[in-house]
Amino acid sequence: MTIEELKQKALSLTLQPGVYLMKDKQGTIIYVGKAKALKNRVVSYFRENSSHTEKVRQMVAHVHDFDYIVTGSEFEALVLECSLIKLHSPKYNILLKDDKGYHYIHISGGDYPRITAAKQKDGDGTYLGPYVSSYIVKQSVDEANRVFCLPSCSKRFPQEFRKSRPCLNYHIHRCFGLCQGKMGKEEYQKLVWEAVEYIKHGSVSSIGNLQKEMEEAAENLDFERAARLRDRIRAIQKITATQQVLLDADKNLDVIAFAQNHLVICAVVIQYRDGRLMDKLTYFFEDSSDMGELRGEFLTQYYAGAKDIARCVLLDEPPEDLELFEQFVRHQAGHAVSASVPQKGDRKKLIEMARNNALEQLSDRVQRTGKEVAALEQLGNLLKLPSPPMYIEAYDISNWGETGRVGGMVVFENGRPLKSDYKRFAIKEVAGQDDFASMAEVLRRRMLRFKEGDPGFSRMPDLILLDGGKGQVSAVRKVFEELQIDVPLFGMVKDNRHRTRAIVSEEGEIALSAVKSAFTFVTAIQDEVHRFALAYQRTLHKKANYDSDLKKLPGIGDARAKALLREFRTKKRMLEASPEELAQAAKLSLEKAEALWAGLHEMWGGQDSAENAAK
Repeated sequence: MTIEELKQKALSLTLQPGVYLMKDKQGTIIYVGKAKALKNRVVSYFRENSSHTEKVRQMVAHVHDFDYIVTGSEFEALVLECSLIKLHSPKYNILLKDDKGYHYIHISGGDYPRITAAKQKDGDGTYLGPYVSSYIVKQSVDEANRVFCLPSCSKRFPQEFRKSRPCLNYHIHRCFGLCQGKMGKEEYQKLVWEAVEYIKHGSVSSIGNLQKEMEEAAENLDFERAARLRDRIRAIQKITATQQVLLDADKNLDVIAFAQNHLVICAVVIQYRDGRLMDKLTYFFEDSSDMGELRGEFLTQYYAGAKDIARCVLLDEPPEDLELFEQFVRHQAGHAVSASVPQKGDRKKLIEMARNNALEQLSDRVQRTGKEVAALEQLGNLLKLPSPPMYIEAYDISNWGETGRVGGMVVFENGRPLKSDYKRFAIKEVAGQDDFASMAEVLRRRMLRFKEGDPGFSRMPDLILLDGGKGQVSAVRKVFEELQIDVPLFGMVKDNRHRTRAIVSEEGEIALSAVKSAFTFVTAIQDEVHRFALAYQRTLHKKANYDSDLKKLPGIGDARAKALLREFRTKKRMLEASPEELAQAAKLSLEKAEALWAGLHEMWGGQDSAENAAK
């Protein structure tokens, strides 16, 4: 449809509230919006209006048709809008992705659990999170270990009881000396879970529980334990006193502020739980959107996906309809929520702190992105793309003989690796070493997942780069033609010294030597995708070898081999495990686990020593 035809269609709409869905020529939904009066809102897009932002003008230029859904109220429209954005991930809606990866607090399994920071869920135990700030995670772990005098060393228990002298932390009273057998298993486990409760619920809850335990210990004349509990309470109080907390200790708050320059908008969400700063989330929007419109869209999208919603939300500026926003957040949270814009007092200071964080993040972003923007602009010009490729996917195939063939996909967003979007593929359909067919298989599977609506593959890249030459590009081009995919596609080739030399299309090579920023950037992409694919291939190869070795031992089949690898992950950790730990992991009797322990040491013990000596 032409713009005039779209306007005429919009003029026939109802004045009732509802949701509208803008579609491109392929019928793909590219924008979802809500309206108090559908007719007025949709018509406004197709009138000549110089006040439209650049983002709106770009979106309207791609609209070929639209659909709409009438709702009973504006609130119903808001809820439906959020659901449809989640379902379709439209190109021109803001899709929230924090600037960092996720982090977890890990409480390991076994008789002697440890509390550590983790970058991903992997293996046994319990995980708290996800948290966005690695600093908050590390601070929480260090604080809990320090307050509860838990071991922070790398010793394994009970294997290393009394094997060495205690470290400095023991002598300065930062560790109670588990390695010296100073505490029983049950008492240690109780202490660890007290530390976990402290991380989860803060100082007020922990001090209350510890106070009761201290009084009970004193009543039972266990003065040594009462003194330890008193010291723990004092340690918590000391840490709490040094933290800059500007709110009552029983309050849960979300504090949200924005900052903007001519290129980027930054939103910061600071979460306080039980009076403690628990996390800071940062979001960037690199467009020229109207701040008021983006603010409302951000707030609804953020709370549509939030799992932990505070009872109080502090905002630096109100959205267009504060009451509607409050109603929506209450609906999502399932409990009462108040939203306000503080004008004075401690809560105003919290807003100022959040806004200062947003300004700092914005300044840092501008400095970091200067070189990256230059590289993206150079690359876009070199490849004759309509605009700089802000979201790039790169692919590589890694082989190990006839088996162990894998594909790796890395993503660069705004010139930086976006590791949360990396993907790994085991080659399933291609027999033998055929890099062309393997690359085609990987890209076919990726694009089919996109067409099926898989949320992990919902975004179409601005550019795809393949580690390889014309053969890989031609093989993938056939897949794209078959699936009707239209994405710029190029290869990356290296010289005889294995250094990036040029970009390749089906027409020929494009030299990179004259464009330094683009050359450095493409080299980084090619090195990263090669590293990622090779690391996956090596991991599978190592697991296959371990799996094969384990199944040579009596009583170990597929299921038990997988269970052992899942629990211990490395040969070194398996050799360090006690018969009791092996029995628990593989569900064996102690007698069989002792035989397994002996078999492992006979099979791998010498190899491990030799490997360590070689290192």
